[in-house]
Amino acid sequence: MRIFRDFGEIKAAVGVEVGVSDWVEVSQERIDQFALARGNDQWIHVDVERAQRELPGGATIAHGLLTLSFAPVFVRSVMRLDGVENTLNYGANRIRYLAPVPAGSRLRGRVTIAATEDAPRNGLRITYGVTIQIENHERPACMAELIAVHYR
Repeated sequence: MRIFRDFGEIKAAVGVEVGVSDWVEVSQERIDQFALARGNDQWIHVDVERAQRELPGGATIAHGLLTLSFAPVFVRSVMRLDGVENTLNYGANRIRYLAPVPAGSRLRGRVTIAATEDAPRNGLRITYGVTIQIENHERPACMAELIAVHYR
């Protein structure tokens, strides 16, 4: 885990890969729970038997938003910013889903500091570049820029 002691250190890391997270499994149970929480029970996500018959990979696939939801977990697992009292989600840019995530896959995140900008009330707005990779797949599942505002 990379530890940044202050805003100056993280500003100096723009353009740098901060780290690569551990793998996280995307089980069918996790997909089903996400489907229930979101009210999105489209068969490609939850009908295992039909997916075996009709989908090219023979397995259900994770919702794109489920895949994206791991990004903050990946960021927190590879870095820490000391002296922060509060962090707020500010939004996202350029989200792209590049490959389906079959149930049972493992994902990890490659995290970079894409940009920083001072924010009101002694804050720092950071744009994180996150590439979500699928184990044993060449093409990433998702690429996104997530924006957070950190306050000290």
